[in-house]
Amino acid sequence: MTKKIFFILCSALCAISVFAQSDTDLDSLYRRFQIEEVEVTARALEKDVIQPQTLKGPELQRLNALSVADALRYFSGVQIKDYGGVGGIKTINVRSMGSQHTAVYYNGIQLGNAQNGQVDLGRYSLDNMEEIQLFNGQKSDIFQSAREFGSAGNIYLTTRKPYFKPDEHVHVRGKMRFGSFALANPNVGVDVKLKEDLSLTLDAEYVYSDGKYPFRYRRVLPNGETAYDTTAVRQNGDVNAVRAELGLHHYYRTTGFWRLHAYNYYSERGVPGAIVNNVWRNGERLWDRNTFIQGQWQDEWFGRWSTRLLFKYANDFTHYKNYDTRLLPSDNKYVQQEAYLSFANKIRLYNWWDLSVAYDYQYNILDRENLLLNAPKERFDRHSHWLSAATAFNIKDYLRIQASVLMTSIVNSPKFTPGIFFSFRPYPLIDLSINAFYKQSYRYPTFNDLYYTDLGNANLRPELARQHSVELAYKTTNTRRFEIATSISYYYNRVTDKIIAYPKGQQFRWTMLNLGTVKINGVDAKADASFYLPLRFVLRTRLNYTYQRAIDVTNPNDTYYGHQIPYIPWHSGSVVLGLDWKSNRGDHYGLNYSFIYVGERYSQQENTIFNHVQPWYTHDLSLYAEWGIKRWWLKANMEINNLLGQDYEVIRNYPMPKQNVRCTLAVRY
Repeated sequence: MTKKIFFILCSALCAISVFAQSDTDLDSLYRRFQIEEVEVTARALEKDVIQPQTLKGPELQRLNALSVADALRYFSGVQIKDYGGVGGIKTINVRSMGSQHTAVYYNGIQLGNAQNGQVDLGRYSLDNMEEIQLFNGQKSDIFQSAREFGSAGNIYLTTRKPYFKPDEHVHVRGKMRFGSFALANPNVGVDVKLKEDLSLTLDAEYVYSDGKYPFRYRRVLPNGETAYDTTAVRQNGDVNAVRAELGLHHYYRTTGFWRLHAYNYYSERGVPGAIVNNVWRNGERLWDRNTFIQGQWQDEWFGRWSTRLLFKYANDFTHYKNYDTRLLPSDNKYVQQEAYLSFANKIRLYNWWDLSVAYDYQYNILDRENLLLNAPKERFDRHSHWLSAATAFNIKDYLRIQASVLMTSIVNSPKFTPGIFFSFRPYPLIDLSINAFYKQSYRYPTFNDLYYTDLGNANLRPELARQHSVELAYKTTNTRRFEIATSISYYYNRVTDKIIAYPKGQQFRWTMLNLGTVKINGVDAKADASFYLPLRFVLRTRLNYTYQRAIDVTNPNDTYYGHQIPYIPWHSGSVVLGLDWKSNRGDHYGLNYSFIYVGERYSQQENTIFNHVQPWYTHDLSLYAEWGIKRWWLKANMEINNLLGQDYEVIRNYPMPKQNVRCTLAVRY
């Protein structure tokens, strides 16, 4: 099966490249088809030395996706850890570097979690999302905060911005989504033009699901005998969540703007435990409250000097309680506070040479309270500093070079990490580029790593990651027939001083040590294409394939030396197909199909038959219609997810839902 999937995806990529004709017209893209979908494949080369993966606008809304985590599954080189259901925690792993090496930015400012370094992407809805981007290495624009230079990969989430026609002052939208497992998800939004250059946005939603989905749980012994085969209904997977966001946007002159954004999220949910040896554990509950306010001010002076100021204050509350008597009882509360400030400047010395300098400061406080022991609160704090310098050269649009160095000071002595990126475009009339980069980055220990009860080690060193990547990217456009963008990347990553948990010898007592070394070799291949057919039909395709070999090379004496690290498949990929039709008056109809495949992998360090995890794949289908009545627009959408009702697990012992349905009704003015 794996070889077949690999052959099909590679053949499709080759076929699309061959279909590209020689009559490419690079400038004609802007003369026809001025629709939002075109923006996905028309990013200017000069802005992106390393091409990002992007989902935006209608393409983002067409996916069978409820949260940001669902949408990110369609990017290459990405693994999503999903513990099941609407309320299941969902984290991301990019190019096998680990969740803590991937930073998530919300409207340009990083979502922080000093406690465990991970962001639950299942909390962030797509209803208010305008664009999602994934950059490997870092964003190509050197005009960024210092902190953005410090991660192995960055995800940028951009919320909707209001757009008004001259005679418009208010936009109103409403949406109701309902479906399997008692899903109810209403959403409302309002955009108001307060003045010609000042606007306000409000978006709010409620999510409820009982999380009770049927599943089949089956285990087969190495000798082929069935250990157990159970059909049951998942319990304790309910979620009850409310999200509200408020934005204020002000643009002045032609170069300056400022934005304010307030965010609040509250949820109560069950944590469906792992099913081990046919034993259900359903005694965990989790309460979350996440609140932040952030702002951005930016302006340009004398046509050459740009300045940006960012600030943020966040207050996060977590209450975790375990009722299961078969596990260690827990009743803990955590309160995190974060204050962040960034000041960045960029100057254009010549038309071909830019320089930038940025400084970031962040202060984190973690208050921890154990309610079972009735112990006094414990407080931990951390001061973090980042200072960056970067330069960019543009040599006659053929060669673009960017270099940066970042000084990071958090818990140890200052660390310096360099990065260099380049893009070479050998033929002026062909949009073919060779892109490559080398970068170092650190993953600093989290509060859990340092201070967790019976686990922490205050002397931990940060992980050091070294990334090497080379990419071949090609775009071609014939406005009467097609638009195609393809790329293939090879990368080699090495992580040293990897932070791991190591048993002391007593049950339930572990310690954190710097032991691990991991080598990662991988290939990412992707292709986006739009084909303009007769009778106003448009066929859109998106193909992704990833090969990864991520092996543990810590100690040759280990039984798992040279084995694939847990939950990293050798092969994975996705296919998205969409057929759209748009009438002269703007009515829009579409049919979309998506396929996701994740190959075999192992759940533990030793790649034995006992730890083997079967491949999984899903087929999803959706049908939508959008039509206008005067100034009102109505939309109906129906999704069938896991169309064939496959039994599968993303994380072992956490069964995922079988076939399920979602329906959406939306209106906007």
